[in-house]
Amino acid sequence: MGIHSATTIMLLLLFYILVFLPAGIMTDLASDRAALLSLRSAVGGRTLFWTTTQQTPCNWPGVQCDNTTNRVTALHLPGVSLSGRIPLGIFGNLTKLKTLSLRFNALSGPLPSDLSSCLDLRNLYLQGNRFSGLFPENLFSSLRDLVRLNLAGNNFSGEISSGFNNFTRLRTLYLENNQFSGSLPDLNIPNLEQFNVSFNNLNGSVPKSLRSKPKESFIGNSFCGSPLDEICPTKENVPPAVSVDLDRNRKKKNGLSGGAIAGIVIGSVLGLVVLLLLLFILCRKRTTKKTSSVDIGASKLTDAEVLGEKPLTGSGTGSNGFSVAAAAAAAMTTSSTAGVNTGGGADGSGNKKLVFFRNSSTIFDLEDLLRASAEVLGKGTFGTAYKAVLEAGMMVAVKRLKDVTVSEPEFREKIEFVGAMNHENLVPLRAYYYSKEEKLLVYDYMPMGSLSALLHGNKGGGRTPLNWEIRSGIALGAARGIEYLHSHGQDISHGNIKSSNVILTKSLEARISDFGLANLVGGLPSTPNRVAGYRAPEVTDPRRVSQKADVYSFGVLLLELLTGKAPTHALLNEEGVDLPRWVQSTVKEEWTSEVFDLELLRYQNVEEDMVQLLQVAIDCAAQYPDNRPTMAEVTSRIQEVRRASLIRGGEVQDVDPDPDRVHESD
Repeated sequence: MGIHSATTIMLLLLFYILVFLPAGIMTDLASDRAALLSLRSAVGGRTLFWTTTQQTPCNWPGVQCDNTTNRVTALHLPGVSLSGRIPLGIFGNLTKLKTLSLRFNALSGPLPSDLSSCLDLRNLYLQGNRFSGLFPENLFSSLRDLVRLNLAGNNFSGEISSGFNNFTRLRTLYLENNQFSGSLPDLNIPNLEQFNVSFNNLNGSVPKSLRSKPKESFIGNSFCGSPLDEICPTKENVPPAVSVDLDRNRKKKNGLSGGAIAGIVIGSVLGLVVLLLLLFILCRKRTTKKTSSVDIGASKLTDAEVLGEKPLTGSGTGSNGFSVAAAAAAAMTTSSTAGVNTGGGADGSGNKKLVFFRNSSTIFDLEDLLRASAEVLGKGTFGTAYKAVLEAGMMVAVKRLKDVTVSEPEFREKIEFVGAMNHENLVPLRAYYYSKEEKLLVYDYMPMGSLSALLHGNKGGGRTPLNWEIRSGIALGAARGIEYLHSHGQDISHGNIKSSNVILTKSLEARISDFGLANLVGGLPSTPNRVAGYRAPEVTDPRRVSQKADVYSFGVLLLELLTGKAPTHALLNEEGVDLPRWVQSTVKEEWTSEVFDLELLRYQNVEEDMVQLLQVAIDCAAQYPDNRPTMAEVTSRIQEVRRASLIRGGEVQDVDPDPDRVHESD
């Protein structure tokens, strides 16, 4: 019996080991692997270089495991072109994740609610995507160990929930550049260090618990109170409610005398006469305003050359209180009621109209544009740019061309060619307006502004840090846009490539602007501080720029990205050395980090990639055109640099504290 009992116990123990323990260890890593492959299948496409022949995912780029638990604990996939919606069921299997970084991709749709299964999650970086909808309520009760949460640059909407107070360990909360609305709740998070809700649709007063945060954390909303300059209305400013004694009023009404009634009638008649007179005067003023021409030439303009670039100083309208109506008023003097549609350049009476292109998802008429409020964005090479806010709330950028030298038929032919350009890395031209006096172009408005403003503008708090991932992504996007232009024929070039013509989306993706305009206007400026820093040495006529000259300008742009210096930085010194020559002389003896922007040197394990991109820039800026690569070759080389960076280390870790750094001590 003793032997039989011992045998029975051993068999039961063996059964327990075989059934329970291996399943707890092996199937967990297997489920992690299956979940990652599902993620790649849903949103990764060919951008995730994971070898499926490997049984363990721990050696895949961007994947980190804990050797003790044999589970996936970190997933770093920033800027790897993920796109689409993340289906449910993926994060329900990655239950041991501590860090999830999917930033700077094109992920869309709602945030998966099964993130609530990742109870150990401490760092969640989702900025620079297209996520939309509400932040899932079930995450407030499950992700209580969150330390860093970055949702900036998405399309999240609804009210900001007081449930964020459940994240008691939270140190970073970035919600800026979304569509959140309503008032901001009182967030009492004891360890909160970094906070930003700027550029949403929020209103009301700033809660007391957040008034110690910088002013930049709240701008772009309708907030009032400290730390903002807008003063909230007090009880003294609000008129008291008026109570009415109905019985008393009724008694007075019953006791009115004949004289009182006569006085009321006479007063009513006089009031009606005054009202009619005011309406008559108002109508006369509107008629006069419509038929008068307005001079906008006296507007004081900033020295920014970009559609969508934020004004360098101040905000609001231009110095004259400019509206878009002023820009086209001279062209409207023949008729104050010009008809507008999307069918062509003029109606039967000869009045001009806005002409829209097929790629325009939203169509409005000229009257809408004339009624729009506007502000001056900057004076560029080809004209002045304005931000126009239509009555429906839609924002567009309007460029008023100057010195157009071609005839109307030639203008329409060339601008139709520009409007047909359709690429994700070009700023799309939506519509144009042509008259003898005015030539207007309507583009999408980009609130993040230009690369020039981001590189050389505000260096203070609240500024978006331009790390290696962002800069290399901008370089690749700009290269793809220019390559697309060059693919339309050997004689097609941009002619004015520079950092102020690289516009950035909310997710910091590059868009090329001002393409196709060089051959429409005459007399481009040749002053060194405007153009010469980018211009190829063989270019003598700025209206005739070859594709190889575009490559040179793009090489200077790459050097600007890597060094942080404007191309005119060296032009202003006594020797007159330009940026390409300065870089070449600095690295002549051996590759050195002295040329790189100090902001880039904060990041580890990327210097080799920066050197590779620097070589691409130097090749592009070669003295002789035949020695320069084509834009197709440039795009391919930049893409290889980005791919090697991902394979080498996945997520780039920072040397100095940064919101996207994994803090193991938290």
